[in-house]
Amino acid sequence: MSTYGNQVETTLSYEVAVDRVKAILKEEGFGVLCEIDVAATVREKLGEAFRPYRILGACNPQLAHRAISAEPQLGLLLPCNVVVQEMDGKTVVSAVDAGAMLAIVGNPRLDALAQDANARLRRVLDAIASA
Repeated sequence: MSTYGNQVETTLSYEVAVDRVKAILKEEGFGVLCEIDVAATVREKLGEAFRPYRILGACNPQLAHRAISAEPQLGLLLPCNVVVQEMDGKTVVSAVDAGAMLAIVGNPRLDALAQDANARLRRVLDAIASA
């Protein structure tokens, strides 16, 4: 996908994928702290149509606590975002690369946390791709 995230396609419909991603995130220890329906916001604020696009702000409390303890301003880079969207008639799910995100901090104490978060997010993507 990019240098800052990973993505997969799923055969699930958009709405089913949103619900399934939330459930898989929970299995991996993440809660969804915020949910942004970009299409609804664009429609409401700009009066324009936009494809189905949902941003899920996912947080694993244990990882977040350890990360903020190691780097007090790290909250600026949290939570870990997961996006579910329709693109070209397909449902696409993407997740931030925690390693790329935390690399800008330059604190080696965050490396293991980023690897742990990425492993969990990768399992979420793999599970949704095979759903």
